[in-house]
Amino acid sequence: MNNRSIIILAFFVAAGFYISCGGNESAEPAVPVTETPKEEHENPDEATLTAEQLKTIGIEFGKIEQKQLTASLKTNGVLKVPNQNKAGINSVYSGIIRSLLVQPGNIVSKGQMIASIANPEFIQVQGDYLGINSRIVLAEQEYSRQKELNAGNAGALKNLQAAEAELKALRTRRSSLQQQIQLMGINPASLSNGKLVSVLSVRSPISGVVSNVHVKMGSYVDVTTVIAEVVDNSQLHLDLFVYEKDLPKLKNKQTIHFTVTNNPGKEYDAEIFSLGSSFENESKAVSVHAMVKGDKTGLIDGMNITANISLDKATLPAIPTEAIINFQGQDYIFIVDRVDTKTNTTHFRRIPVVKGTSDVGYSEITLLKEIPAGAKVVTKGSFFILAKQTNTEGHND
Repeated sequence: MNNRSIIILAFFVAAGFYISCGGNESAEPAVPVTETPKEEHENPDEATLTAEQLKTIGIEFGKIEQKQLTASLKTNGVLKVPNQNKAGINSVYSGIIRSLLVQPGNIVSKGQMIASIANPEFIQVQGDYLGINSRIVLAEQEYSRQKELNAGNAGALKNLQAAEAELKALRTRRSSLQQQIQLMGINPASLSNGKLVSVLSVRSPISGVVSNVHVKMGSYVDVTTVIAEVVDNSQLHLDLFVYEKDLPKLKNKQTIHFTVTNNPGKEYDAEIFSLGSSFENESKAVSVHAMVKGDKTGLIDGMNITANISLDKATLPAIPTEAIINFQGQDYIFIVDRVDTKTNTTHFRRIPVVKGTSDVGYSEITLLKEIPAGAKVVTKGSFFILAKQTNTEGHND
């Protein structure tokens, strides 16, 4: 409660004390004073304020209006990243982790080195590749010689065929080794007898954020071992669950405002891009997909969210949102019940309502009790009337 609220509440208490004790100030008969009707004490939904109190508090009045508000549909869902925007990073060769260059939360780019692996077999493959090149040179020379001999009828045909087969086999083997070396991330053309690579780099296939690292220094990994996981949140979207009856209200490109369950104070935006065509898990809920727009800070794949889907504008009975107060879990408004000109007091009645769509400072209301047509509604100062009312409830003497 702010200072202004405390001051005004104290004003009401002091005024009541003064009235109740005033008769003791003099034993002399006083001029008869007309008592203020105590109907507000007999009916807990009523309160009475004097003209001076109205002015001090700054009570303002209005009426229930027909306002064009943007209706919304509240639903739950979960944040998802498409599988093509998630990567489990493996090595195509077995080996020992020599270095780890990332940790969870790091941002990486596509092709960036995240770890290195050592294995003596890497050198063996490169050595075989370099060795086969010299063997191919000799095989090409032998094939050319046998071809010349055969052309002069000086050599046997089978020797020419054997030389040709040997050359083809060596070339096939070289091609295989070349591709293996390329899978290691090494350019075969850069190899020389004195510059073989014994440590291979493991690189990220996508850009994103490292969500997990599964190995440590010195770990042995093979082709099935996931070294790290990377998630690209740029394509983060919502999977919402909407009941069948509400599905006709939705369409592509509708705006969604949502909050994360564990941080309801920050709001994010999304836009519908796909409506489901089947029920989820034998329920009457249909999956609706929306792409997250703008700032995605703090959003993670798998988070639960609460969303408000903006629907078409509708003309609804509404009052300023400030006019609605909540007391013991129920929403209320105050209306002017009557004005007593003799005592210069205004009597207010508390009316229970159901609060609906809120937009541009107004909220839709559904009255739970009938009120007179055109009744004056308190649009500012409802809290102070409630304070007066709850302070006097049950005090009939």
